[in-house]
Amino acid sequence: MRILITGAQGQLGSALRSVLPQQTLILKDLPGFDLTAPSCEEQIVQARPHVVVHAAAYTNVDGAEREPDKARAVNVAGTAAVARAAQRVGARLIYISTDYVFDGAKAVPYTEEDQTNPLNVYGRSKREGEVAAAEHCEDCLVVRTAWLYGHAGQNFVKTIMRLSGERPALEVVADQRGCPTFADDLAHALCDLIPSGLTGVCHATNSGDTTWFEFADTIVRLAGGGAVVRPIATAQSERPAQRPPYSVLAYGRLRLVRPSLPDWRDGLERFMRQSRASASNVQSSGAAPV
Repeated sequence: MRILITGAQGQLGSALRSVLPQQTLILKDLPGFDLTAPSCEEQIVQARPHVVVHAAAYTNVDGAEREPDKARAVNVAGTAAVARAAQRVGARLIYISTDYVFDGAKAVPYTEEDQTNPLNVYGRSKREGEVAAAEHCEDCLVVRTAWLYGHAGQNFVKTIMRLSGERPALEVVADQRGCPTFADDLAHALCDLIPSGLTGVCHATNSGDTTWFEFADTIVRLAGGGAVVRPIATAQSERPAQRPPYSVLAYGRLRLVRPSLPDWRDGLERFMRQSRASASNVQSSGAAPV
């Protein structure tokens, strides 16, 4: 099977590359593959994939408030181009979306059938991307995930690990609740979703939920850092983009093709063990980290 991955160097793209070794992978990412460039659609058509996993996106939530046109160009127009290309070659499209399509007004997990109502530019652009993906490609599955972290690039877990060794105290919001998700676990779920034939919307996150404060406190404890983690309210964080206070996703449709993903604590512990092992290997080899 020929699987084209957009955002191939990112957190999820990198994880997919490690769990799909038996497939023919077509890897697309910046600078050669730009979702805002006219060549984007034709590059996919020329590759003639059987499946397109569209993981590339503008993901800077606060940055999207400052650059709304850029966020929409990538997440909406770019997604439409990817979907048109997939339709032209008869490929299945897996579009990766976000919990931020919801407003957080509920107090129980959001199902795939719940009404969306994003609070920020990023969430609106991803919701419009969902619509564009389904509109332009018949065989389309939108996979919503949340609070994603992995070994490639920067993320919340890596930031907290670094800061826990640099600062005596960290302040983290305690009134936003969601589902931290290890990219490796999501990648394994996608391996089951790709051949499933499932279309529409599917939620896929690690099991369980927590707050950013509790998440950070667990990271510091597992990392052995000396920082004290203190809870603050969202208003105290003074971030440009409004976040949903509750964005826990229910994963009913995922169970049609596989068991639910492991608990978020289990995913975090595995990520940190792997990170320590990787750092140890770099030190023992004398190589400089990249």
